[in-house]
Amino acid sequence: MKLKPYRILGYLTFFTFSSLCAEPSEGLESKGELYEGKQYKNAFANPEDHPDRPNVLLIGDSISIGYTVELRKLIGDKADVFRIPGNGKFSGHGLNQLDKWVKGRRWDVIHFNWGLWDICYRDPKSKNQGHRDKVNGKLTASPEQYQENMTNLVVKLKKTGAKLIWCHTTPVPEGEHGRIVGDAVKYNGIADKIMKRNGVAINGLHAHALLKMPQISKNKGDVHFTAAGYKYLAEK
Repeated sequence: MKLKPYRILGYLTFFTFSSLCAEPSEGLESKGELYEGKQYKNAFANPEDHPDRPNVLLIGDSISIGYTVELRKLIGDKADVFRIPGNGKFSGHGLNQLDKWVKGRRWDVIHFNWGLWDICYRDPKSKNQGHRDKVNGKLTASPEQYQENMTNLVVKLKKTGAKLIWCHTTPVPEGEHGRIVGDAVKYNGIADKIMKRNGVAINGLHAHALLKMPQISKNKGDVHFTAAGYKYLAEK
């Protein structure tokens, strides 16, 4: 089939735009990082919607998936605790998916976080889980990109009318393959300024986690937590 010039130009424009918008994390993550296997299915089993209870929505990555069930146990019948249908990944992914996540229900509280994926460096050649490589990899979101994304996300979230709670990104331990120790603090600081300008409440989960690290860390150099660790985070 011979393509007309305008059609060729259209394809070129599409592929150029797609490559510019591509996120370094897409397609490089591992299944283990997504926390969406059978052992986590209960986190995604959203409750029956009780009209007389407040609706709470959790938005976040594998850390929030880990504490979802424990949080539901602690809250009991005081509220219906829902979560997004999957891993929230990085802030750019959140911007693309947020409208889908919040529609269809009135939210009283939205508790949200993006960060650990944003500060992750990945390299397709890396043999580490999720192709993480803080030496040769590409950063998912620069501080400037993160600031822009979080600013736009808060604008969108405020339109829901829900009480918003920003949750600090939890610590990066020594020996993590794709993240630099201290970056979580740096990106939390960027987000905090945005939240304070917009009157968004802040959940200091980073400091809370530090109180019991490394005892609650799943493995050395792992950003994830033990079952007892997730229960501890849920309490906060």
